[in-house]
Amino acid sequence: MSQKIPIRKFSFRIIIFSVIIAGLTVLFQWLFPQHASPALPFIVLFFFVITLFSMFIVLRDDQGKEGKRFVSNYMLSRVIKLLSCLLFLGLYIFLNTPDAVRFAIAFLVIYFLYSIFEVVLLRMESKEMSK
Repeated sequence: MSQKIPIRKFSFRIIIFSVIIAGLTVLFQWLFPQHASPALPFIVLFFFVITLFSMFIVLRDDQGKEGKRFVSNYMLSRVIKLLSCLLFLGLYIFLNTPDAVRFAIAFLVIYFLYSIFEVVLLRMESKEMSK
């Protein structure tokens, strides 16, 4: 077995999850425009891309080195994701200071949603693979 989770399977799940999150952000912007950052769609798009990329790093084929490489690939993906998030957050706050608080709160909420999604998905697949 070369991969824990097929990339196509994960890609489909992340697309569905991102569409749901995007729908919720649009609803939030419509219901509470004074509390919603205008950058909400870009936050969802950012997390869709960075999550897909980081999971590609974790799930890529390692030619039989799946045990040792999985942990190091996972840690590498976390570092890349964290640095990308800090850069994205810092640049936006620096360039658009009036929206900084709303953006930072929305960013953190969406960050945690995507992180929980990743952990739950990896855990479900791990259990499925062990059966």
